Parts: sequence; structure tokens; C-alpha cells
Amino acid sequence: MKIKRNTLLSLAGIALLVGAIAVADATLGRFSVRILNLSAIYIVLALSLNLLNGFTGLFSLGHAGFMAVGAYVSALLTMSPAQKDMNFFLEPIVPFLRDLQLPFPLALLAAGACAGLVAVVIGVPALRLRDDYLAIATLGFAEIIRVLITNAQSLTNGAQGLKAITKYSTTWVVWSVAALSVAFMLALVRSSYGRTMKAVRDDEVAAEAMGVNVFKVKSTSFVISSFMAGVGGALLGHMITTIDPKMFTLTLTFNILLIVVLGGNGSITGSVIGAIVVTVLMEALRFLDMPMNFLFIKTDGLPGLRMVIFSILLMIVVLYRQRGLMGNKEFNWDDFLGIFRRKGASGAGGRS
Repeated sequence: MKIKRNTLLSLAGIALLVGAIAVADATLGRFSVRILNLSAIYIVLALSLNLLNGFTGLFSLGHAGFMAVGAYVSALLTMSPAQKDMNFFLEPIVPFLRDLQLPFPLALLAAGACAGLVAVVIGVPALRLRDDYLAIATLGFAEIIRVLITNAQSLTNGAQGLKAITKYSTTWVVWSVAALSVAFMLALVRSSYGRTMKAVRDDEVAAEAMGVNVFKVKSTSFVISSFMAGVGGALLGHMITTIDPKMFTLTLTFNILLIVVLGGNGSITGSVIGAIVVTVLMEALRFLDMPMNFLFIKTDGLPGLRMVIFSILLMIVVLYRQRGLMGNKEFNWDDFLGIFRRKGASGAGGRS
């Protein structure tokens, strides 16, 4: 009976969410819709990083590199020959890419696959490292990818980047991909393989003693995470319709890491909530970078003050709420309804 009730509540919640997205897409302005869609993309990226950090116990800082691979692959595969000729004016694009054009869904899968392939190459040497050493190694690989993209003039258009990319990342596209990512993560985490990942995260030595191939589990998790990061990067490129190497720096990885830490390492629900909260706050606090005149406080504009506030927020979470908003828990209807029951019981007790 409880399972049936929870299923009905979940279906009602999904229908309500779909309705809210439809209303928002139809009534909000272009800027607000852009923030709405960016939240969905950050959900995909946060889930991809949480798969490593939260569920497998790997500390990686290389996601910006995999996003760059996905963004460039998808853009190059969906652009028409005329668009490519317009972009590659300093040096012609390599011949085999000029006339190659794929539908967006295939290009999106190719973007994830190429990011996963790069992860395979990187993972062989890097995943034998642990903790801080792994983070430094993945950060170095991400920077190598960015430098290669900057200097591959005939392949990526170098520092000029790519302009006039077709805007395929509409509201329904990005939120559909976000929903599929959440569903995939839920299925993965609840599977036997998901339990194996958690075992590796909790104690590698004990997991290996039980016959788990730790390196294989880490490698698989790394490739899946990179695939999702590549898809997220492709969606980002097709939303803003222009990309260049300077977009994919450590700052971008830091934003995603902030979402994961705030939401809770090892929580899918936390990644979703954190992505929405951080994305909205990043735009709501944009006034901090501009000139301010509030009573006794007057500034001429402090570019970067937003990120200072976010850094302080991250420090507060690390110091006082190390498990984040959700910890490693997930949303469930029993706990949610229990909050209202407790409030009702306390209210009735107070009246008596």
C-alpha cells in the first residue's frame, strides 16, 4: 500500500514539475529561461562529478577538459560546411570534417563517446594515483586538453573558438537529458555495480580482498562520468552558441565541485538541489560585481566578488556542514510526509 502511494506521489510530482517547466518556458523572459536551462545542464555535470567524488571516492578536477572535448565534438559535427568556412578563416578546417554533418542527437552521443575515449587514455596512468595526487594529475590533463584545443588551429579553430553554433539546447532538450541523467544515476547506484562502487569508496583494501577488481571499477566510473561531462559540455555549447578554450578552465570545474559539495557527496537529490540553488544564486548575486551604493557602502565595482562570496559559502559548508544539504541521503516521500506529521503533532500538543 505504501509503495503504491509513493508511486502515485512520484508520478504526481513529475507531472507537476513538467507543468512548471512548461509554464516557465512559455511565460519567463529569455534571460530567466536561460538560467532555467543552465540549471538543467549543471544537474548533468554535477551528477557526473558526484559519480566520481561521491559514489566512487575519486577526487578529480579534470571535468572542464572533458566538457571541452564534448562541446567541440558536438559543435563540429552539427555545423554546416558554410558555418565551418565562416569560422575557419585563418586556416582551413581539415578536409574530412568540413563536409561531415550529423543530426544533433547523434552528435551528442558522439560528444560523450569522445570524452569517454579521452578518459580511457587518461585513466590508465592517472587512476593508479590516489587522493590529492589524482586531483593534481586530472587537473594537469584538463589543462593539456585546453592547450591542445588552443593550438589545433585546423581542427578546433584555435583561440578564436567556434561561433554561430546552432542552438539545439532548448528547454525541453536540456531538461530531458537532465531527467535521463537522474534516472540513469538512480538505476546505477541501486544496482549491484553501484554497491560495488560504494564498497571501493568506503574501503579499497577490503573490497579488493572480497574479489573486487578495484582498478576496473574506478576506470568504468571514470569513463561514465567523463561521458556525462562530455554531454553536458555539448549542451552548454549549443545553449550559448559560442565556445572557446578560455571557457573550460579550473573555474568551471570549481563551480561544479561547489554544487556537489553544497548538495552532498553521494546524494543524487543533493546534486539536483545544489545545481538549481547555485545557478540561481550566481545570477542573483551578479550585482556584487557591479558598482553599488547602499547607504554607507559604496563601491565602483568589484569584479569577482561573486566568486569570493561563493568561496566563503564553500568554506562555511566545509566547516559547519561537511555532509552538505542532503549528506548522502536521497529524497523519499516517507521522510517528506513525516515532517508535516511531526509539525501537526507538535501543534496539537501545544493547543492541548
